Amino acid sequence: MRSLAMICVSAILLTAIAISAEPTAGKAEIYPQLQKFLETRAAEFDQIPAERKTQLKTIALYVKSRVKDNKPARLTFICTHNSRRSHMSQIWAATAASFYGVGGVETYSGGTESTAFNPRAIAAIKRAGLKVEKAQDGKNPRYEVRFKDADKALVCYSKAFHEAPNPKEDFCAVMTCSQADKTCPNVDGCSLRVAIPYEDPKVADDKPEEEATYDERCGQICREMLYLFSEVGN
Repeated sequence: MRSLAMICVSAILLTAIAISAEPTAGKAEIYPQLQKFLETRAAEFDQIPAERKTQLKTIALYVKSRVKDNKPARLTFICTHNSRRSHMSQIWAATAASFYGVGGVETYSGGTESTAFNPRAIAAIKRAGLKVEKAQDGKNPRYEVRFKDADKALVCYSKAFHEAPNPKEDFCAVMTCSQADKTCPNVDGCSLRVAIPYEDPKVADDKPEEEATYDERCGQICREMLYLFSEVGN
């Protein structure tokens, strides 16, 4: 009996050692500063107008149905120049999906024309706690954006909404500016088209309120993407 007891104890200890020795790769947490930013924005859902919540819930239902069917939920955020709002929407959507543990989500962005990811918008997401590294120089630089170390970086640069790597079909087109909404009443290949226009922070460029305006828009987009993915789980 004593031998049997010792064997059982040894087995339990070996199991405990094995569990503690599991690799931690893939289990990295969202960066602490960013986590705090997300938690603060997630506590502000009462600031979202009812009509915008309705539009965001429409996108959430699309994501939920795709996830339920084990199909990728592809969201392409579209504005005019793919320089500010569409990039921030793409990045915050990916971050929000991770924050709420919603898998199978792919986020993209594009414009009716391409320019460059604006450095003021980049500075705003960095202030929020995202990590951004320039991967390629040029007139239209490429940036790698991360919300935690374990996940693959989002490669962000300006492109037209129909250009690779953006999907050609079976995606939700999310219009993030009123001009793109008007000039692109139809988006070829999309399964769903929803408009949630944001005011362009460009209006404050080179003005004393520039940083505050970009931070406000960055926070608004983050808040609404968090609300969207919180609804996916409801």
